[in-house]
Amino acid sequence: MTRHGTRGVLISMCFALVLVVASVSALNLGLPDLAVGLNASNGELTWIADGYTVALAALVLPIGALGDRYGRRNVLVIGTAVFALASAAAALTDAAGALIGWRVLMGVGAAMIMPGTLSTITAVVPADKRGKAVATWSGFAAAGSILGMLIAGALLERWGWESIFWVTALAAVIAGGLAAFLAPDTREEEHHGRFDIAGALTTCVAVGSLVYAIIEGNETGWTDTPVLIALALFVAGLIAYVALSLRNPNPLLDPRLFTLRGFTTGSLTVVVQFMAVFGFFFVGLQYLQLILGYSPLHSAVALIPVAAVVLPTSQITTRLVPRFGPRAVMTTGLLLLAAGMAWISRLDTASGYLPFLAGLILAGLGMGLTSTTGTDAIVSSLSRDKQGVASAMNDTTREVGSAIGIALMGSVYGSHYRDSLNDLPGALPTTAVDTIKESAAAGLVVAQQAGALADTITAAVEKAFMDGLSASLIVVATVLTVAAVIVLVRAPGTAIDRDEAPAPPAGTRRRSP
Repeated sequence: MTRHGTRGVLISMCFALVLVVASVSALNLGLPDLAVGLNASNGELTWIADGYTVALAALVLPIGALGDRYGRRNVLVIGTAVFALASAAAALTDAAGALIGWRVLMGVGAAMIMPGTLSTITAVVPADKRGKAVATWSGFAAAGSILGMLIAGALLERWGWESIFWVTALAAVIAGGLAAFLAPDTREEEHHGRFDIAGALTTCVAVGSLVYAIIEGNETGWTDTPVLIALALFVAGLIAYVALSLRNPNPLLDPRLFTLRGFTTGSLTVVVQFMAVFGFFFVGLQYLQLILGYSPLHSAVALIPVAAVVLPTSQITTRLVPRFGPRAVMTTGLLLLAAGMAWISRLDTASGYLPFLAGLILAGLGMGLTSTTGTDAIVSSLSRDKQGVASAMNDTTREVGSAIGIALMGSVYGSHYRDSLNDLPGALPTTAVDTIKESAAAGLVVAQQAGALADTITAAVEKAFMDGLSASLIVVATVLTVAAVIVLVRAPGTAIDRDEAPAPPAGTRRRSP
């Protein structure tokens, strides 16, 4: 323990956490500017947003295991340096392809930062205070995205999208300094065997290929050769991970842990929650800017009610779970989140903000219930000496959910947007039609320059945007509802049983994180 105690640990770890989470959402406010300034298509915008989360999701588990071995704070501090350098380079780029590359490198840095935040807290905070600490961590994980958008919105009021990257680079430097000064360097007490390289590679292949297939499948078609190859790689990577891990005495993530009801349903809850939340941010913010005409800052302020609901709800769950059980709380949270998405899917171009706000409040309640309870279900399923695995799995589910959510909702939105552009004037040149189909933001710019055709083009673009938004929200609401049914059937009704996974084969030993 440092001389600053648990409060110092919480401050430093939550600051680092907010940096990582905010960097997923903050750039969403700049997507319209990026679409016009870098001539980026809907597909490129999806990759600019998702390149970061794909790298983070694919690497957070193996890098978390390295932190368990060599020091979680050490890896975190190095990650802040990588993050800062990549963010500064992103601010200097002038091409969509290069920006995607720097976002991927930022994701690598984020994967070095995030695992150490929760595992350091659970390793340092006394058992009687750990539930409150995990709830605080979960609250900041959910609300940090709103904070990131507020800062990004304020920056975009005066400067361009590049300012977001300059500020995140500075924040990364501060996060590294706080962690080095306020947090102890925790690690596993002893190593059992060699690092599971095969597990690291197979999980990276599975996650990366799945997200690639989702994005490109809707862009180029599900029968396109690269998409089919990516799907095959996902299946092969998943099968190889399970097969190799079951034979490995020291696997990166023991597949037997998924026989734990709390571990499995907690992971599912976190995956689908973050899938919904970050997928929604990707398309929902464009509704505020493109349809309601809000500025970036106004759009971010419009989402404050989510944070205002999430943070207190996250704290309340520490009293709700002992009384009603994790099954009831997680199921209720998922259904509230689904209801919020379904409500917003019913909006049209004339709906305005208040109906949008009603959906936000429902979704915020659901986020508050699911985020803390899902994380606690994962962490509580494993003993204290396995908190590295618990933390890494929690981080992995969050980032896999975020990556899939952006890919899925972005792709569904993009394909329905293009397919709905049936009312464009026939007199438009082909180049103008192609530009409109690239993104709604570009389409509205074309409309502004179209003279007498401006109103017709604007109406067609706005209608197509709302068709895409509605379709993407219906898809994610359906996924949330299915997940709620699974949790209702499978999740523990009362206390979460700890360490009930079958033992590894005789003569082997599990890696102790």
